[in-house]
Amino acid sequence: MPLSYAADGCLRVGQTAPDFTATAVVDQEFKTIKLSDYRGKYVILFFYPLDFTFVCPTEITAFSDRFDEFKAINTEVLGVSVDSEFSHLAWIQSDRKSGGVGDLNYPLVSDIKKEISAAYNVLDPEAGVALRGLFIIDKDGVIQHSTINNLSFGRNVDEALRTLKAIQYVQDHPDEVCPAGWQPGDNTMTPDPVKSKVYFASV
Repeated sequence: MPLSYAADGCLRVGQTAPDFTATAVVDQEFKTIKLSDYRGKYVILFFYPLDFTFVCPTEITAFSDRFDEFKAINTEVLGVSVDSEFSHLAWIQSDRKSGGVGDLNYPLVSDIKKEISAAYNVLDPEAGVALRGLFIIDKDGVIQHSTINNLSFGRNVDEALRTLKAIQYVQDHPDEVCPAGWQPGDNTMTPDPVKSKVYFASV
């Protein structure tokens, strides 16, 4: 099915995440998944350049090892690259000590036609691969956060979790905002010129 794009070709926070249907490897099986099937849950959608590379397996395994923390807060994780589902499967069936990723707790999606990467504006046309884009999509399918790294350095699962929890908090508490570095249990702020002084007086 055709993917949806923003009118000006740029995807921004606050817009509906482009839906897609694609083949993924789930528990070492090929399955067809659709992003919109995850409505009602939060989704960490992250792109990486290629299977059987160097930084990528450190990210893939880090998200898998922490998957239960995402699952506990109603969140699914999807990894996407321009590799085929056959490459994904071979990588999963390779041991971590040999540069593989082993069994994973979430799907690896094949974007072999590069349509998903293009829709999310992370495709590097010269390299022919996706940059390290990460999108946090809320229960209504709206993008609430996005980051894009270049190919040379990986992302931080702790920061993805922290940001996700902040998004969930402000969506559950619409009269509050989270200051920089906020962690669950920290003080929040009321976005009001007078009431915000309560927070500033406490720090």
